[in-house]
Amino acid sequence: MLKDHAKLMHAIAVSEEIVGRKKLQKMIYIAKNIAFPFQERFQFHFYGPYSEELTLRVEELCNMGFLNEVKEKKGGYYQYRYTLTETGKEFLDINAVEMPSLQDCLLDMNGQNARFLELVSTVLYFNDLPKEEVKEKVFTLKSKQRYTDEEVEQAYQYIGSLREKAGLH
Repeated sequence: MLKDHAKLMHAIAVSEEIVGRKKLQKMIYIAKNIAFPFQERFQFHFYGPYSEELTLRVEELCNMGFLNEVKEKKGGYYQYRYTLTETGKEFLDINAVEMPSLQDCLLDMNGQNARFLELVSTVLYFNDLPKEEVKEKVFTLKSKQRYTDEEVEQAYQYIGSLREKAGLH
């Protein structure tokens, strides 16, 4: 039952700390779509792919004392920081999760800003479409973000580099 919780805890542990709910959502979505066995289902939402299941799982892990969620006021909004608690680390020591290369991929993603990860996850969401149609979707659905052609190209290159890190090329 806690296998999927353990995978999420492992993801946060190898990332050391994830700042922002949106960033956490995008990192898990991208990891799932690249190669990693995350089970959460995602739908397209305001900020790209979003998983209600992931939100609930994070809440459960906080309630169980396995995850720390620190809420900080940042200007006009709140930002959340996620880290594993000591109890969470002990749980993972007993319930080890084997996902080689996940750390390399997540640390790389964690170094990106949420805006770029939103673009990358949106490109992946429509990945079965031809590139021109993906661009059209990005420019239409994400018009407020004002992404450029260059940024969409960077997103495709970034997806390729993550797949290499995951050992898929």
